[in-house]
Amino acid sequence: MPPKKQTRGKAKRAALATHAALTAAHEAAVKRSDARVLLTEDAGFLEPEHELERTYKVQQRDLAAEHLDWTNRAKVFDLDLPQLGPYTVDYTRNGRHLLIGGHKGHLAAFDWKLGKLQCEVQLREPIRDVCWLHNETLFAVAQKDCAYIYDNTGLEVHRMKKHKAPQRLTFLPYHFLLASIGDPGTLVYQDVSTGQIMAEHATKLGKCAAMTQNPWNAIIHCGHGNGTVTLWSPNSGAPLVKVLAHRGAVTSVAVNPTGHIMATGGLDGQVKLWDLRNAYAPLHAYFSRTPAADLSFSQRGLLAVAWGSHATVWKDAAGPEKVQSPYMTHHIPGAMPVTRVRFAPYEDVLGVGHAKGISSLVVPGAGEPNFDALEANPYATKKMRREAEVKQLLDKLPADTIAIDPNVIGALVSKKDDRALRVPGTKYHGTAPDQQKSRQDPASAMDVDGEPNAEDDGTEEGEGGEDDAREKNRKKGRGSSMKKYLRKQKNVMDAKKKRILDQIDRERAERDRRRRGISAEEIASPLDRFKAKKR
Repeated sequence: MPPKKQTRGKAKRAALATHAALTAAHEAAVKRSDARVLLTEDAGFLEPEHELERTYKVQQRDLAAEHLDWTNRAKVFDLDLPQLGPYTVDYTRNGRHLLIGGHKGHLAAFDWKLGKLQCEVQLREPIRDVCWLHNETLFAVAQKDCAYIYDNTGLEVHRMKKHKAPQRLTFLPYHFLLASIGDPGTLVYQDVSTGQIMAEHATKLGKCAAMTQNPWNAIIHCGHGNGTVTLWSPNSGAPLVKVLAHRGAVTSVAVNPTGHIMATGGLDGQVKLWDLRNAYAPLHAYFSRTPAADLSFSQRGLLAVAWGSHATVWKDAAGPEKVQSPYMTHHIPGAMPVTRVRFAPYEDVLGVGHAKGISSLVVPGAGEPNFDALEANPYATKKMRREAEVKQLLDKLPADTIAIDPNVIGALVSKKDDRALRVPGTKYHGTAPDQQKSRQDPASAMDVDGEPNAEDDGTEEGEGGEDDAREKNRKKGRGSSMKKYLRKQKNVMDAKKKRILDQIDRERAERDRRRRGISAEEIASPLDRFKAKKR
């Protein structure tokens, strides 16, 4: 065999190696781009082979033994903790870490994929709810008297006294707001990046044990004992929307990832689906043998229902036609009550918390197979996690941007546009465009000399009838910064301006009295009857 011919010269060999490396990098970039556009990964569901076969009869042991490989088989497990339950569970946004809390004080956080324990503590105090914050380094716990924040080593970091006797917690990742509600019925928003209390709203509907957030617009949905579901934002002290959902107390509420479908469960044994886009109209109602203790939507739209000692999963529950049978069901003997169900993001896994501990179930087709590494990366390193945390803080949205219609934020709303009228919580909600100025202070339509404003009388020079927010094209010398400032101050009402307007009204009344020839003594007063009569 002849010897391999070698390239002479170090420079030539280096050039060829550099060209090969650049070619390989270009091909990898093209493949990544194709994978992003084409989304080659797809979700698979259980499909019956014939009409008589039912997918809900497939048990977890049969699924693990016959249809799963050894990697996915490890995702089916049970943690037997009968002395410390019932348990509540929560997953991080990337689906990598699991947080569990027992009602008798047992708290643990771990990487459930690797089986690596992060922390485990005994609080010796009832735990009602647990919630991850922006990443796996911090989490919040709803305890007996107030809420606490712990780090990933189990060390107590903060005690939040404003969250009194909380029953439910939820974290708004794009606003860094922790929301809680509990026995007093007060909804509390707190910014975890600054520690500031952003809002405290008294629902005035008593104890509340059902709460969730709408992932699309960050609106909080609360279920109450009188059967109503109220929608809240930190910008309004009154509920934006109030829906009479059940004939009994609302026990659970959930919203799908698109923010268009809401599911509610009540003591009347009904699980109802609501269309949030169409005037909150009911879609379907499903019967539950016992009241649904918890509801949860997966990334692909599957609905998990916790009732009794069962965890049931429905597919296409909010479709055009009512589904007659569930997609999957799992019975845990002796585990009543099943208190919490949560889907793991980007995984076909359902976490179930019950009286005997924790169960992890495989639900084919539940998770989104294609993830955005800039949004939530399951394979993020420590350095990537730190960089993502800094970016999240820089991109944090203010609390006053939370609205039912998030598309209103950043839009230019004119008098002819009624989008501002359709946003509950604003001062113009429910009014006609021609009634907006009548809701303002009547004195704001007057100038300091007592005459109507030229900008408010509907006759504007230039492009008369255009939006007031649009600056008019004025002549030279009339469009300076000071002139603009003074024009904007015309509608601002303060104490000095109020005194001036009162003085103008008194002088105008005095001029009218003099013009009519009425002296000050002839003006009758209701108190004249009490004057002493002259004899």
